[in-house]
Amino acid sequence: MLNHAPIQPVSPTCGADVLGIDLRDPSPETMALIRQGLADHAVLFVRDQHLTADEQVQLTRRFGTVLRVPYISHLAEHPDVVAVLKEADESNISTFGGTWHSDFSFLDEPPSLTLLYALELPEIGGDTLWSSQYAAYETLSTGMRRLLDPLRAIHTAWPHGTKGPDASSAVSRSVVMTRNDPSADREVVHPVVRVHPVTGRKALFVNPVYTQRFEDMTAEESRPLLQHLFDHATRAEFTCRLRWTPGTLAIWDNRCVLHLAINDYDGSRRLLHRTTVDGEHPVGPNPERGVEAFS
Repeated sequence: MLNHAPIQPVSPTCGADVLGIDLRDPSPETMALIRQGLADHAVLFVRDQHLTADEQVQLTRRFGTVLRVPYISHLAEHPDVVAVLKEADESNISTFGGTWHSDFSFLDEPPSLTLLYALELPEIGGDTLWSSQYAAYETLSTGMRRLLDPLRAIHTAWPHGTKGPDASSAVSRSVVMTRNDPSADREVVHPVVRVHPVTGRKALFVNPVYTQRFEDMTAEESRPLLQHLFDHATRAEFTCRLRWTPGTLAIWDNRCVLHLAINDYDGSRRLLHRTTVDGEHPVGPNPERGVEAFS
């Protein structure tokens, strides 16, 4: 039986600490608390956990089907777990996830939830930020919301012609990213405004990593409005920030937040384990317009 386990918001728009629970073998009451907390706050921080990789995968399955993410290497002994690792001797390179994004929005069914568990951390630095896309949408003008509601946008794993990340976009040597995979050039169309399947709230669903242009528009034509949305979506007042400690588990909803890993810890080792929950086709305010994909 679950005793009182308070959820304490850490910012007005997203993020909350969950206190007094052990997620190694969560009860139905604990899972209900977590699910409600995600609906209310979109990002949850659960500290002082003691999860093995197997236990993290088991917990992830409690939320839905585990998604084996494409184009990124996984742990050899745990195909559902990605090691987010930057070694102490890896200086002057990007950290994994170091640009505002929603995980794998280029998929037909982008992941619903991501679970990230801290194992080794620098003494200082290496924080992560999240930004509420509910708040981003709801603070737009009435006219802008009316303009965006019917729009759709093109998402790809990386821009056409790059054939995957090059040396200039390299991250840690532990994060092996597939190059020259033709499937990464595939374009997927998603609504610019997404209706959350649980809360029913509208959220912006564009990001500067994977969103290339609006449907039926060129990249040049799309750029001014997209850049405005990217800037607006990451305003400081929409964000929360986590200073990691070993044993902290962050769980977030990719359908309504963006996130950013801060790369300010050169000379230190940082290791986290990431698992991901499968999602569904994004639905916009005009649900009769389904997802499309084309080459």
